[in-house]
Amino acid sequence: MEQFEESDKQETREISLIDCEEAGGYIASGGALSKISQSFEERPVQIELLKSIAKSFNQQHIGVFEAGTGVGKSYAYLIPSILWAIKNKEKIIISTGTINLQQQLCEKDIPAVIKILGKKIKFVLVKGRQNYICKRRLMETASVLDLFEDETEEIKRIADWEENCLTGSKSDMTFMPSENAWTKVNSESDACMGKRCPFFNECYVMKVRKEAASADIIVVNHHLLFADIESRMNGAGYTDAAVLPPYRHIVFDEAHGIESAATSFFSNSFNRFKINKFVFQMYRKRKGTEFGHLCSIAVFSKSGEKLEEAYDLTNRIKNALLNLEIAGKDLMQNEYTMRLYEATSRNFGPFLVSAQELAQALGNFTNLVRVIMEGVADEDKDIPSMWEAKSILRNLDSYVILLKNFSLWEEKRENVYWLQMKKLSSDISRNESERDYITLTETPLDISGLMRAGVFEEMQSVICTSATLTTGKDFRYWAARTGVSFMEEGRVECKAFPSPFPYDKNMLFAVPKDAPLPHESEYQQWIEMAIPKLIQASEGRTLVLFTSYESLKSAHKTTICMLPGFNGLIMKQGEDDNSRLLEKFKNEKESVLFATDSFWQGVDIPGDSLSQVIIVKLPFTVPNDPVFTARSEAIEKRGGNSFMELSVPEAVIKYRQGIGRLIRRSDDRGVVVVLDKRIYEKRYGMAFISSMSECKKIYEPLSEMCKSIKQFIFQ
Repeated sequence: MEQFEESDKQETREISLIDCEEAGGYIASGGALSKISQSFEERPVQIELLKSIAKSFNQQHIGVFEAGTGVGKSYAYLIPSILWAIKNKEKIIISTGTINLQQQLCEKDIPAVIKILGKKIKFVLVKGRQNYICKRRLMETASVLDLFEDETEEIKRIADWEENCLTGSKSDMTFMPSENAWTKVNSESDACMGKRCPFFNECYVMKVRKEAASADIIVVNHHLLFADIESRMNGAGYTDAAVLPPYRHIVFDEAHGIESAATSFFSNSFNRFKINKFVFQMYRKRKGTEFGHLCSIAVFSKSGEKLEEAYDLTNRIKNALLNLEIAGKDLMQNEYTMRLYEATSRNFGPFLVSAQELAQALGNFTNLVRVIMEGVADEDKDIPSMWEAKSILRNLDSYVILLKNFSLWEEKRENVYWLQMKKLSSDISRNESERDYITLTETPLDISGLMRAGVFEEMQSVICTSATLTTGKDFRYWAARTGVSFMEEGRVECKAFPSPFPYDKNMLFAVPKDAPLPHESEYQQWIEMAIPKLIQASEGRTLVLFTSYESLKSAHKTTICMLPGFNGLIMKQGEDDNSRLLEKFKNEKESVLFATDSFWQGVDIPGDSLSQVIIVKLPFTVPNDPVFTARSEAIEKRGGNSFMELSVPEAVIKYRQGIGRLIRRSDDRGVVVVLDKRIYEKRYGMAFISSMSECKKIYEPLSEMCKSIKQFIFQ
């Protein structure tokens, strides 16, 4: 036994340490796993990772562990997590980046580990409450379908499905409802009546929370974990329940995505559709008839006569939104993104005036809503529209703050303020002039401070693991971006566990010597000639990864034309749901998939369905990305080199994710082709090459390279 002092309660209590050797023995030869698995093969590197994680729990450390493909990191962190939870009756949060991994953990890995350990534990998958149906909201919405003419059929279908469902979870539905329909019936914290709700005992969210309160292992995604951390940092504390029950131990799987997930969570944005949706839900007048929650509330309010002001106030919002859109389009001209900072602030003048007018109009409307709500007697405050109004007000208030912050950008240098021009698809809006719209976004410049204060300083132990955490063989880039580098050195352990797969025999790395450089005008034309030849060399079975969707579309179209007699499917991202595309790719052995961003990671296609990964360009972030540019400038201002400190390391991690799609098991064999010869001809290219496992490499003209590829795959 060992004692430690908890920082919040300041009470000393005993903890039981994990026996690291005994824990490793479960997956060693002669251990429990070897006795129940017919295909057992001892992995020494997996045992070492497991022991390191167990040691981090025992010493209350931050463990940063890179585990190459095939190490078996899930078992390596699940066994110590479960042993710690049982021994110390403490909850362990396991946070992942993808739904696929959450499902794999809950449906396959955790049940398997429970069997290996021979111990009983309770685990639960928790999703954000917006993923669940709210029975009260569904009933209310279904009873006034005439207000939602565009979603009537969908809401009826949701109601029919809910009658026989067990979970109320969106992911369990047999169909995918539109965002508009779903947001009218899903659970919202501000619209929740709690114990006063007539459906409280049947509530799907409450059922999950009850399960989580008594669970040992809680599986979440990064976004939900950050929602909980934010709540705790804003006053909920770390000893009571917030979004999740209290906990002091976190395992981050897919930890390479922490910065991106936290940046996304702590960003705030809006466009005219978001504002209109909430305003129309509160009040709308059509053909002389008034609709909305404000009308329902006004009936019970002593200030109900003020409802007559709503029509004028909502018209002002409508006009202010129109003026903001016009000012935004005038400002951006032909640009797709624009950041508000010293070099552009003078041009933003008219736009910021329009932003203040909209903030004023929205503020006047929310003030009216509050006056009418305050006029409702206590005995009537449980009417459903009051709860809906609270949720809507929270959203509108956040938009008012965002609009005001744009004008205060000079005082808020910890954030990036930027605009983006977007376009509705033609099937949503046929009116060309109404398809363009502006999105305003506020994004944190740096999340390392938030992570340090909210996660690493407050937790007793934090395990961070992924196949890609290092760049140039060290953890400095990832540690600096996530706040780990701020922690006292003795509390952090960083270690890499290489893949046990035989890359030296099973992987060929090929770069065409005669390719033009990506900045040269003939580059796109050249890759559109090269890709069909490479597909022929591997007889399909190819994943082509792009950094630009426009480049992808053009290359896909050309490839179809150049391979008229090709036997397999030549698919592209966007023509079907991502999961269905992957299923087709797995099942059609000679198929080809052209893909971009989301397919660089998390894609698991072992076996003969994937024999070649083509990386068209090194995945540098586009230089006009406003958040990336602001972060680069911050590095330059402190005297650093943004290209080597940010651009290259970020691209290396994404590159490593991309090449990691190829070898998924020990008998997989194939080729990684990089069509960007900067990897050999530029000095920084060594950062990419040195980040790879040792394998056979060729650098030769395309025609010779295609012969080498064919010979390697089919030898």
